[in-house]
Amino acid sequence: MIKLCIFDLDGTVLDTLSAIAYFGNNALKKCGFPVISDEHYNYFAGDGRIILVHRMLDFLGADTPENYEKVSKLYDFEYEKAPNFKTKPFPDIPNLLEKLKAMGIKIAVLSNKPDNVTQDAIKIFFGDSFDFVQGAVNNVRSKPEPDTALKICRDFGILPSETLFVGDTNVDIETGKNAKMKTCGVLWGFRDKAEFLRCGADFIVDRPLDILKIIQNEK
Repeated sequence: MIKLCIFDLDGTVLDTLSAIAYFGNNALKKCGFPVISDEHYNYFAGDGRIILVHRMLDFLGADTPENYEKVSKLYDFEYEKAPNFKTKPFPDIPNLLEKLKAMGIKIAVLSNKPDNVTQDAIKIFFGDSFDFVQGAVNNVRSKPEPDTALKICRDFGILPSETLFVGDTNVDIETGKNAKMKTCGVLWGFRDKAEFLRCGADFIVDRPLDILKIIQNEK
């Protein structure tokens, strides 16, 4: 029986691709670099801001410590000022969350986005709907390490085997597997079905409400 659903943020509950690309390209432009088309950000994102910026600069052949320092500071500064810019919940995500809560299932967000931006974005779009929210924080290993996912289980007194980890990249599936949880890849986010097949997701869904079917079948 599934008693807890842990969701990724970007590309899973919130449509943030346009925001990530905007703030990434804005930082690049201000540092004198050319912009990168939005579709490339589908693969730059997913592992947190540090790796995102390194991937942007590597794509341009400019990944040096000096360039990273300049671009990452600008990216953080602008994004932190407007965590709701070019961002919206995916269709049916609020409906899914409401139904999960009505079923007595705990819901959490675990993101590799900086914690302050993660907290602000969730508050803006979902209020207090989630039972737990955490982004990347200092001295805590980020996904795909299972540390925080397992802490969420302990805090709620729920077994990893009773947990479904839901996300849109291989990082999320690897996190769930590392924590011995069930895993679900979503096709409305950054990556495609082939990625989830390669990393061995237990389930792959096309629409948010399909997650309810998984939970019903796992009883």
